[in-house]
Amino acid sequence: MIPFRPVAWIGHPAFLKHDMGPGHPESPQRLLAIEDRLRLSGLLDFMQQLEAPEATVEQLERVHSREHVQRVLRADTARGPLWHDPDTMQGPGTAEAALHAAGAGVRAVELVLAAEAGLAFCAVRPPGHHAERRRAMGFCFFNNIAVAAAHALAQGLERVAILDFDVHYGNGTAGIFANDPRVVMYSTYEHPLYPYWEGIPGATNLVDVALPPGAGGEAFRAAVSERWFGAMLQQRPQLILVSAGFDAHAEDPLADLRLGYDDYAWVAARIQEVAEHCCPGRVVAMLEGGYSLHALARSVEHFLQPFLSGDTPP
Repeated sequence: MIPFRPVAWIGHPAFLKHDMGPGHPESPQRLLAIEDRLRLSGLLDFMQQLEAPEATVEQLERVHSREHVQRVLRADTARGPLWHDPDTMQGPGTAEAALHAAGAGVRAVELVLAAEAGLAFCAVRPPGHHAERRRAMGFCFFNNIAVAAAHALAQGLERVAILDFDVHYGNGTAGIFANDPRVVMYSTYEHPLYPYWEGIPGATNLVDVALPPGAGGEAFRAAVSERWFGAMLQQRPQLILVSAGFDAHAEDPLADLRLGYDDYAWVAARIQEVAEHCCPGRVVAMLEGGYSLHALARSVEHFLQPFLSGDTPP
């Protein structure tokens, strides 16, 4: 039995103010659906509920260019939205939400390093892992998980693992940390699929496992077991960060992987085991994708359960 460690849930009302328009899959309803499910199941009552601060410009500029940070923060959206790309629209509430989303990771890192939580789950929007050093893209404005990793390094950590099981590759995170020996990024993703990742030659700190369309839980579990965890045990990270995207679920409308709820409980339990072995239980998870409201809410519920119960799913 893994010892119980407190679980923190980090959110902010500003996340609901970011709206990219009717019909956009990355909608405020995503967070409302998750929170409704967790209240119904009672899990929310067992977590410490905290508000995310705003990230500072200094924290953002550890991973983004000054020009990109100012483009987002100074955007004039009063007379109409700013389209960073065909999928990524900045409206009046976006900059505030993006600042708090990045700040959630900062607070989460501080909580787990202070042993005030084992898992800190950041229920944020907009997501972040597609945001590159110099541009917003793929629904993402600031790279929340990268800001969290850079903050951990600034606190003196020397070995950080980033695990990304979103169905879309976290190109922004990979580009920011490619060839940085302090950070190893472990990914599973569907290929070919946006952003059509082809890798970075020579970047030995990127452990990329592409899965073909139609792959299900068996292929996902094999990839994680065979490619991630042996390497993580050699790396011995002092902190595990998770880009937790739930759009590889079979019901998700934007992709073609076939994961089920049990797969998210399984990967959470494996992450917890490695964290106990390497970094006593320190895990920060950042919400990324997931666009079927029902599947997203239940997938988050299943991911949280091992951390709240200490049970290990088979």
